[in-house]
Order: sequence, then structure tokens, then C-alpha cells
Amino acid sequence: MSNSIRATDRGSANVKFVLVMAILIATAYAGYLYVPVAYQAYVLKDAMQHNVDQASAMAYPPSWVQEQLVKNAPEYGLPADAIITPIQQDNRMEVRLQFTRPIEFPGYTYQYEFDHTARSTKFLSQ
Repeated sequence: MSNSIRATDRGSANVKFVLVMAILIATAYAGYLYVPVAYQAYVLKDAMQHNVDQASAMAYPPSWVQEQLVKNAPEYGLPADAIITPIQQDNRMEVRLQFTRPIEFPGYTYQYEFDHTARSTKFLSQ
């Protein structure tokens, strides 16, 4: 009688192992698809901040910030339909960037929405 219980336990452990491995593999694959997009967004936010600070310090027009972002679009993975809105307001330079990037998972497409506004720091204003 105890042998039949142990045989069932071993089968149960195999099923649990397979389920846990499937969940771990699915999570790793989702991370593999999502992390590069999130990292590019982080780098893009840093570039936007750098560009508005530089434009403000050097008294460049707002269109200069837009030109820099468009020029470096392939590096940051910007889609062609990205909306770039540079303005100068209260002696500060601002740029707002909006776009949506699809991340395709098996059976599901996640729409990663990027909407960030970078403002130059106050002490750089002229």
C-alpha cells in the first residue's frame, strides 16, 4: 500500500516541476522581450534631458531639440510616427515625446506607451 502512495507522489512532483519550469521560462521570455524596450526608454529620457539642458544653456531654439531627437531616432528606437513637441516656457526649454511601441508576446501584443516631458533645469535658463 505504501508503494502505491509513493508512486503517485513522484508523479505529482514531476508535474509541479514542469509547471514551475514553464512559469519560469515564460517569465524569462517576457523579460527578454520587455527589458530592452524599457532600457531604450530610460536612455531616451536621459538624452531628452541632456538635449533640453544643452539647448537652454546655449540659447538654441526649441526646434533644435526636435532636430537632435529626430537625428538620433534609430539609436533610441523612435518610430516614425512619434510626436515630438518642443516649447520654450517660463525661460525654460521643454520637450514632450509620445509614441506607442508594440511588444509581441505569443498570443498577446502589449502596447508600450512612452509619454515623457523633459524640462531644462532652472539655473541653466538665461
